[in-house]
Amino acid sequence: MRTIGELRAALTMGYGFPGDADDFEAELAREINHADPADLSGVVRLVEEFRGRVAARQDPDFDPAVAAAVAEIRTARGNDR
Repeated sequence: MRTIGELRAALTMGYGFPGDADDFEAELAREINHADPADLSGVVRLVEEFRGRVAARQDPDFDPAVAAAVAEIRTARGNDR
């Protein structure tokens, strides 16, 4: 994903997490509306964040790693629900 358009397409096609496409559009609009035209670092940060979310969601090891971490935390807390 080299462009914002490609990122939008990936999110719209469901390659991110549920709700990411709408969240990205809302946050992008907010960043653009509040950005200093000479400093679009907030937009850059947002694009990097959502690009990472798409990459994480497509990683086949992501879901098992999250499940293992949740189980470890529950065990450490003594809460096996």
